[in-house]
Parts: sequence; structure tokens; C-alpha cells
Amino acid sequence: MTAEPQSPPPANDPQRMERIVSLCKRRGFIFQAGEIYGGLNGCWDFGPLGVELKRNLKDYWWRVMVRERDDVVGLDGSILTHRAVLKASGHEETFSDPMVDCLLTQKRFRADQIEPQSGTVYSYLGAESPTTGLKSPKTFEALLRNGESENRIRKMAQKFYARGSSTPAEEINLLGEATKQVEDSKEFNPENGAPLTEPRAFNLMFSTQMGASVDPDAVAYLRPETAQSIFVQFKNVLDTSRKKLPFGIAQIGKAFRNEINPRNFIFRSREFEQMELEYFCAPDEGMKLLDYWLEERLKFYENIGIPRTKLHVLTVPDADRAFYSKGTYDIEYEFPFGVQELEGVAYRTDYDLTQHENASGKPLDYFDEETKARFVPHVVEPSAGVDRTLLALICEAYDEETMTDEKGKSETRIVLRFHPRMAPIKVGVFPLLKNKPELVAKAREVQALLRPHMAVFYDEGGAIGRRYRRQDEAGTPFGLTIDFETLGEKGDELRDTVTLRHRDSMKQERVKIADLLGLLLPQVQ
Repeated sequence: MTAEPQSPPPANDPQRMERIVSLCKRRGFIFQAGEIYGGLNGCWDFGPLGVELKRNLKDYWWRVMVRERDDVVGLDGSILTHRAVLKASGHEETFSDPMVDCLLTQKRFRADQIEPQSGTVYSYLGAESPTTGLKSPKTFEALLRNGESENRIRKMAQKFYARGSSTPAEEINLLGEATKQVEDSKEFNPENGAPLTEPRAFNLMFSTQMGASVDPDAVAYLRPETAQSIFVQFKNVLDTSRKKLPFGIAQIGKAFRNEINPRNFIFRSREFEQMELEYFCAPDEGMKLLDYWLEERLKFYENIGIPRTKLHVLTVPDADRAFYSKGTYDIEYEFPFGVQELEGVAYRTDYDLTQHENASGKPLDYFDEETKARFVPHVVEPSAGVDRTLLALICEAYDEETMTDEKGKSETRIVLRFHPRMAPIKVGVFPLLKNKPELVAKAREVQALLRPHMAVFYDEGGAIGRRYRRQDEAGTPFGLTIDFETLGEKGDELRDTVTLRHRDSMKQERVKIADLLGLLLPQVQ
């Protein structure tokens, strides 16, 4: 078969995203949490392939950010967080989003994420029903967008006035219809045009009770970010690791935010993982290190298979930055649902350490032995989302390739073109026939040779072409077929060799079993 040249996917392609989501479930990457009970909104379970992909991502981040550097150490902080920590950091007071509800469906939205809409607003001063005696003086307004039917708005208004009563909506008489034109309004549900409530603050943190007593002192939170445990343990880590500035503390872990509107698959969830580094430095080094870490993080994405051409660096304007930040970059990726943030690289100054020093009364400063100066360190924070990066990896890898055989027959090959170091399975091992014990035994030997060094999948079911296709969908970069040539039936020259198939090109070559580790390991590490 030959592959036809493929054009790049469009930047905004909802249908492509639907196919990716479908593949993720079908092949065991990602499942809806609690699916058999209707699902838990904003929470996801990672299946056999998903958990391997996730582990590969986290392991590589840890390797690059911690193990390959002399100036970074690790931490694994508690998920349950002392209330005083989040009070000092400002989360308890300000960690909230503006929330609005649809007055018709009660669906909840973040007010700052509603796009401006234009059209005709229909207003009704009340309603009545001559058959049931229902009367309502409430005013109802709804937005009719250009090209929509006026009848839809009237039916919506009837449904609104009929709520909570036994009166059928079609019996409602609307009173006092009036219209006006609006431009760039954010007062209506973007899905149906129904009115929204006034915005109100909605705290994003999950709280819980510690111990048996129910009182304010027993309140704790599921951490909304991993950073704060790094800040409160700064002095302990500094003293025990004997590091000098500049140095960093890295952490990978779960965080929890009660998102008003989880959306875009695993992009915005209520339970997620972060990969964060807090890199502490002297005050005059902050801006230089901000640019240094931006470049380091861009290299990281390239090294896991996300090209720079798909990445965008947004310099966050002064008005949009946190008040304590002197500079922030957002690294964005071209998802099928639009360009969205993957990671933030922020210069947080000395805000966090100073807040905790003042609130706790414990010193969190640093003494520089060379300059004999004592100061509270500043910090640069590269903070990436594990789940968002994993989704970007899947979206970047997903490809639909049209294949044509010698007879001109076409079929679509779905393939995940993961970088080998990210691929959940590195190698598929296939005996040509499962009913030939000698082929199976040799295939098991090859599997045992490779398994201590990489993830290997053994498959003996079905035609060899189908086995290749299954591994293409799983993103497996290499396939090894053990055939009769491996057993020496065509001469000693091919004995103990296997057919190595490359996922992306589908090219095949004969390779000695003894050479497999040396050939494959450098590509998958």
C-alpha cells in the first residue's frame, strides 16, 4: 500500500476533536469517570494506554527538570492543605470566578468566558393563562440572534412562565411584547439566548473537614495548585539540600478546582495534575531567568513531539497579569478547538514567600554568603498541566491517512504518531502464526529480551496487517514480526533476524535480534 500526501488539519476543527475523543475511549486512553452511573462531570479516568502515556510524560519532565540538573530538587507535598496556607496566599479570599446561571435551564457559565452577542432582544412584561388562571408579572427578556425564528423566542418565554406550574407552556399568553437591538451583549445564554443572572463570585476551592468536629478550625482544602507547598517548605528544603541560589524545587501532583464549566475533554477539569517548578533567585536575576525558562520549556515541547510551529508565546499584558508578577509568558498550542494555554512561565517576585513569612511569623529569607546580604528570594515559575500536555500530544499525534493498494482500493489508516519516547507502547511483537509453537516461542524470547527496558505488547491474534493497524492506533512506533526466516528456514544468513516495521513510513527491514536493544533504546529514551 502507498500513502497519499495529507494536508495539515485546520486550526479549528470540532469534528476532528470528536474523532479524537472517540479514539481515546475506543483504544483505552481516557474514560469518563463514573461512566456507568452517568459520569462525573469534569473528572476522567486514564485507561491502560492513557496511564502509560501520562507516566512517560511525567517521567520525562522529571528527568529533564530535576535529574539532569544540579540546581533543582524535588518535593511531594500534601494534597490536604492547611487553611492558613491558602489564607496567607490569598486563595481563600480571591480564588474565585464570576459565575452566572441561565434563568431557563439553570446551566452555569463563567461570566468572563461568554462571547459578546448581537441581535434583537424580545421583552415580555408578564404572562397569563385563561384556562388555569395563571398570572405572572415577571419580566422576561431573551436574545434573538440574526437569522433565528421569532417563534423560538416566544416558545422559550412560554416555557419560562410555565415553570413550576401545572399549566402547559402552549396555553400561556404573553403580555406586552417589545423589541430592541443590542450589540456585544453578555447578558444572555450563548447557547439559547435566554437571560442570565447577575455575575457573582464562586470560590473554586474544594473544602473538607479534618477530624470529627465541625468548626471553622477544622476546615482544610484540597489544594488548588501545587505551588504553595513548595513555598511553605522552602526553608526546610533549603537547609536539608544545602543548595545555593539560584536553585529550584520541582513537584508533580494533583490539584483540584471546582470549575464552573469544565469543557474541551480533559483540557479543563475539576481534578488535574500539574508539573511545576519554583526557581528561587536573587531579585536582580528574575527577568533574565524568566526568558531562560521560557526557552527551556519550548525545547521541552519540541523534544516530546510538539513542534514550535504549533506553539505560540503570548506575552501577558500588564492589565491581565497577577498584580505581584513582573512578567508572564503563556505557552499556547493549536488545539482542534482553538489556540489555548499549555503552560505559564511567570516571574512571581517575592510575593509568596513574603506572604507566608508575614502570616506565619517564621523567617523565609536567604543569606548570601558571598555578598553578606539577607533577602527574601524572588521566584520564576514554569507551571505546566499534565492533562493539557497529554491532550496536546494526542491531538498532535492523531492522523488519518488514505492508503491505496495495488488494485487501487483505498482505506483510511488511523495512526497516532507519538514521539517514541512518549509512546505508551514502544514495540509490538508478533509471531507470524500463532499455531506454530516454534514461532511463538521465539516471539516470547524477543518479548522477554526487550521487556525490562521498554513497554512491549505481544499480539498473536488475527492477520499480521490487522495487528499492525491496531498498534498504529495505539501509537506504537515499532513492530517486530517473527517469521520462518527468523527460524533459519531460508538459510543461516536470516536466522535470528526479525522484520522491523516502522509505524510512520510503514517501511520494513531485517534486523538481528542481538542488535534490537542497541537500535531501539536510543530512540525510545
